[in-house]
Amino acid sequence: MQNDHSDECGDIRETLDRVGDKWSLQVVGALANGPKIYGDIRRGTRGISQRMLTLTLRLLERDGLVKRTPRETVPISVQYELTPLGLSFVDPVRSLTQWVKTYRVEVRTARQRYDEVKSAKTVCRQNDESHPDL
Repeated sequence: MQNDHSDECGDIRETLDRVGDKWSLQVVGALANGPKIYGDIRRGTRGISQRMLTLTLRLLERDGLVKRTPRETVPISVQYELTPLGLSFVDPVRSLTQWVKTYRVEVRTARQRYDEVKSAKTVCRQNDESHPDL
């Protein structure tokens, strides 16, 4: 029984690592409204390199989220689209995106507050270490 739970946790972690990375979310978002050729995905995914887009598409295809279809055009092009499994992921991505938009200021404020407290503790610790006779 423990092994089943461990396997499930590993599967969850591995899948979240894949679909939760910066580029996968953007590529899924780019394909959410229908099939696109490689160049259109790249233009719509600001900042992604050709290598990273190729790798991301391959991994999403491997996970069953994206279907790759070579097109017999001149020059040859490849069309990508979300599979039914990939389409089932669109609503959770949109929900997560909405959550981030709603709470991003609060998250940023919490991070700043945390960093300020950690920074102050580090300064105090450094002062204590530099003045051992205090």
